[in-house]
Amino acid sequence: MDTILRINMSGKNGPEIKKESMGDYAGLGGRGLTSMIIAREVPPTCHPLGEDNKLVIAPGMLSGSAAAISGRMSVGCKSPLTGGIKESNSGGQPAQVLARLGYAAIVLEGRPENDDLYKIFINKDGVKIEADNSLKMLPNYDLVEKMKNEHGDKICCISIGPAGEMKMSAASIAFTDMELRPSRHAGRGGIGAVMGSKHVKAIVLDDTGMSTREPKEPEKFKEANKLFTEGLKKHPVTGEGLPAYGTNVLANIINEAGAYPTNNFQKGQFEGTSKISGETLAELETERGGMATHGCHRGCVIRCSGIFHDKDGKFLTKQPEYETVWAHGANCGIDDLDSIAMMDFMDDNYGLDTIEMGATIAVAMEAGLAEFGDAEAAIKLLKEVGEGTPLGRILGNGAAITARAYGIERAPVVKGQAMPAYDPRAVQGIGVTYATSTMGADHTSGYAIATNVLKVGGYVDPLKEDGQIDLSRNLQIATAAIDSTGMCLFIAFAILDQPETFQALIDLLNSFYGLSMTADDVTELGKKILKAEREFNAKAGFTSKHDRLPDYFKKEPVAPHNVTFTVKDEELDKVFNW
Repeated sequence: MDTILRINMSGKNGPEIKKESMGDYAGLGGRGLTSMIIAREVPPTCHPLGEDNKLVIAPGMLSGSAAAISGRMSVGCKSPLTGGIKESNSGGQPAQVLARLGYAAIVLEGRPENDDLYKIFINKDGVKIEADNSLKMLPNYDLVEKMKNEHGDKICCISIGPAGEMKMSAASIAFTDMELRPSRHAGRGGIGAVMGSKHVKAIVLDDTGMSTREPKEPEKFKEANKLFTEGLKKHPVTGEGLPAYGTNVLANIINEAGAYPTNNFQKGQFEGTSKISGETLAELETERGGMATHGCHRGCVIRCSGIFHDKDGKFLTKQPEYETVWAHGANCGIDDLDSIAMMDFMDDNYGLDTIEMGATIAVAMEAGLAEFGDAEAAIKLLKEVGEGTPLGRILGNGAAITARAYGIERAPVVKGQAMPAYDPRAVQGIGVTYATSTMGADHTSGYAIATNVLKVGGYVDPLKEDGQIDLSRNLQIATAAIDSTGMCLFIAFAILDQPETFQALIDLLNSFYGLSMTADDVTELGKKILKAEREFNAKAGFTSKHDRLPDYFKKEPVAPHNVTFTVKDEELDKVFNW
């Protein structure tokens, strides 16, 4: 995995392919690589959908190896949603396959002058790009079926749906799972719109004939992988809760904590939570012949995904994630799992971020376009987005744009990006992350829920401002490093509580690359990434004033705790003072 594949879509005679060594980017992977390329090569003030922006798709440092749960993919660009740097992360098969094909990154550059839509095919023999306008406006599931018919079922796909082609700021990029379904998404930040602006509809990968990436010190690697896997399996979150009930295991927990945003963040508890909880979802999936436990890529030992069947026992979608169930559920006042699963499928098929769309529909409900709790109306609004109607184009550009269009003050966004499924008033630490993250409101940038609510890695009272700055800072640094390895972020639960599991992760990296990294080196990697991202954003025009929550979170108490967000602005400005 020592080659960067550059594809210039502005070539005079069509797209131009160039392969180059890692050069100054040597030693980087995942988010570290995407953010460094964007920070160094993209003009910070460029238009996100213009020819100067780049889309970087990079597997992690350990992707393609036998390391457990190492199949995450990072996608980077300047975000059309936030206007700043963006790294969006996805599971699925493509990270492992792209790494085994020897590529550390695909960099899409430029923009065609014509209206052609392109597909890219990569295998052991090389790279092929061709125009295929029969793919225009195909939803993701139909697209993947077409690619299977053309290339067989040993492939995996990276693709955009109609939303990406229409360059909507809520557009995602789909990654196929083990069953070759486009059910895993790099959702946040409108990255699908950037892929659409490059006129690339699909990237098809086939690693037939390629072998697993081998470590430099095989025995040490094998031992480290064993210890790492054991650590994940013995932790109560990664070994019990997530495998049994998926990510939606959090629904009852966060609702009990009073931090489950309901009806566009008007309340912190939802009366219908038990109807849409992880426990209820798993029971329904099993009852209908689906699966409550499933991996999104080979090598996953947590297996927090699942398969959801409809009332007739037919596949509808993957198990809706916690964020998706909340976004289209409690946040919209909807307590029907079938309706939520249908919206999850629609989001995946159109190529939309479920968090952004759920937040947007809730804002639209507050604006009077539908009633809270009306699932049928919510589905109709999503159809508008997929069809690209005038209303759909407003909604498809996210919660901030929708709030502006309809004069709604209460838009739960930071840097233009919608907040995920935790109210920052009831979990002050996640509020700090929302406010200060380089990515806009993003729980995965520094998952304070772990320590504020789940008491992983210690405990910091979620309702008090004390300790939240240090907590968010440390988690943001650690997350930037983890996102570079190709490891799933959920490993953080185990490595925060088990020093030996953290050491096993370091040993995996060292034995694979022949390095001698320490825990301090991991920290420095995280800091290096964050520094580059913040410098890009500063050059793009961001200031400390952008590292803030909307004012109403400081003024409107949220039930049941009746608290506001109390971390002071001057404290928020200290997050990156290391």
